Amino acid sequence: MTESAKGVLYGIAAYGLWGIVAIYFKAVRHVAPLEILAHRIVWSVVVLVVIVTAMQRWPALIRVGADRRAVRLLFVSTILVATNWYVFIWAVTHDHLVDASLGYFINPLVNVLLGFVVLRERLRILEWVSIALAAVAVMWLVVGAGIFPWISLTVAITFGLYGLVRKIAAVPSIEGLTIETAILFPIAAGFLIYRGASVDLLLVASGPITALPLIWFASAVQRLRLATMGLLQYISPTIQFALAVMLYDEPFGAQRLIAFALIWCAIAIYSVANLERSR
Repeated sequence: MTESAKGVLYGIAAYGLWGIVAIYFKAVRHVAPLEILAHRIVWSVVVLVVIVTAMQRWPALIRVGADRRAVRLLFVSTILVATNWYVFIWAVTHDHLVDASLGYFINPLVNVLLGFVVLRERLRILEWVSIALAAVAVMWLVVGAGIFPWISLTVAITFGLYGLVRKIAAVPSIEGLTIETAILFPIAAGFLIYRGASVDLLLVASGPITALPLIWFASAVQRLRLATMGLLQYISPTIQFALAVMLYDEPFGAQRLIAFALIWCAIAIYSVANLERSR
């Protein structure tokens, strides 16, 4: 098997698990979202410590920890990723998975806009068109449907900013996530102790569910072009959308259909622009 083929499999595995993770959060919906988040942080640290040890990455982790600039940036990314995780968990456990999936569809377009505003990256006409269509979709939900898509916007913006901060920090994915979860570990562990939370094997599973797709994602990035990764990233929100509508029977009326149609058109245009750029 070629390295490229392995990369595609790793990418499908990562984005596929991120897509079906909603099933897991539905299974633990009897637990408060904040407590689920705390469990996710605590058990992620445990799993990541095992991974860092097995991969002999402690020297690299210590080097990152000694870099004050990197740690400051990781503190910011920690707040962003924790907010993203919490909103997604809340959305799934409160039957708003459709809104969360919309946020992850919008996210690549937010990334493009952040690249233009913060990194001064040049945008092509097709990329501007895709961003404009996404803006029209959001305005349609607000004005035409009378819905403020706060879940979608929070998911898209926090994850977009998270990616931007991590890009600026230039820290490897495993070391970065280990430090991010370690920053939150005392608060999360203290919260669980305060709540008298019991150790449930289902909640312990949040650790590997968080860490494994990250490792697969990192393996895919090493083997594939960014254009290919850009296309694979739509696997997650597509699965989330399908689960929300077909399995969990979340409402999906004409207003949301119009917004999604605009976003899907924007994604198609963006994908074309992305492929042209890669050539």
